Amino acid sequence: MTDTHQHHGEYKVVGGKLVVVDLHTDLDPGTHPRDARITAASVNGDFFLEPDEALDSLNAALIGLPTRATREEIAESVRATLPAQAQMFGFDEYAIAIAVRRALGHATRWEDHDWEVMPAVQLPVEMHVALDQVLTEEVGRGNRPPLMRMWDYSGRAVVIGSFQSLANEVDSEAAERLGATVVRRITGGGAMYMDEGSFVTYSLSVPASLVDGLSFADSYPFLDAWAMEALTSIGITASYKPLNDIVSTEGKIGGAAQKRLASGGMVHHVTMSYDMNANDMLEVLRIGREKISDKGITSAAKRVDPLRSQTGLPRQEILDAFVETFATKYGARIAEIRPEELARAEQLVQEKFSTEEWTARVP
Repeated sequence: MTDTHQHHGEYKVVGGKLVVVDLHTDLDPGTHPRDARITAASVNGDFFLEPDEALDSLNAALIGLPTRATREEIAESVRATLPAQAQMFGFDEYAIAIAVRRALGHATRWEDHDWEVMPAVQLPVEMHVALDQVLTEEVGRGNRPPLMRMWDYSGRAVVIGSFQSLANEVDSEAAERLGATVVRRITGGGAMYMDEGSFVTYSLSVPASLVDGLSFADSYPFLDAWAMEALTSIGITASYKPLNDIVSTEGKIGGAAQKRLASGGMVHHVTMSYDMNANDMLEVLRIGREKISDKGITSAAKRVDPLRSQTGLPRQEILDAFVETFATKYGARIAEIRPEELARAEQLVQEKFSTEEWTARVP
């Protein structure tokens, strides 16, 4: 005799349609749960699919798959089973894979978590990059709820990506002359020149299960969908320009970067320009022609159109809009950094983020 288990999973494609899967899995007595397989499947939703008979193929593609099947294994089974002439509109094989992974408990939704939001607190820039690591590790270990945290600090800073060459990206003499602190973060992406009060930056520290089944490219707009709503609330219609640029009709607003940690947590952060001193930025950052060669522009200073010029709003009002949008959308409660997390971040600043060994790890 076998035990039958029912599973339900949903995934809303960013900019697309809702995909729902209802599954049955069978488990013979004495069989390890890891060996369970899908025995019945129903793929449904508000998507479009031609011809109608292709729906039977989608269901058949899932039957027999192990419950531990990866995103790629599920997607490959769908591709192999679907008739060559079939067409999917508003979804694809990866959307089905995500819904299946959610149904089987490998992936989670925003609604599956209790969220916290941390309004901007002024701290040294080194502390902010250290907190990205500390808070994300704690989320990954299950020691704290996932969160969205706003940044703020005084002075000037240059924050470079994890894999960037310090010498290639930063004019160290100019940075010293302007009093700009140079810090390397744990995420990839490009360098940011940040004047006091000239930016809007936030970090998401989330469990990796939230993006389970998503490619890196898909995870960016997925994690920032709420931020697009926040921008809409202040009068800006924004969208993603792959891979990680956030743009409006007036130009680039900012960019995002990510890092998935061994603890099971993931940090995703975004920096948007509120105001910009283009002369200082170009003096400190060695922005070469190759970097902007595919942007359709001749000057790096023209790449970014700040939020101040697009909205006319005080920066604090924009920060408040981001906090309010996130809190409302996900039922997040206002929270603070815990003392032990602050202490750990201070330790990391001393041992890692303020050291030459880390900052110049890619010379």
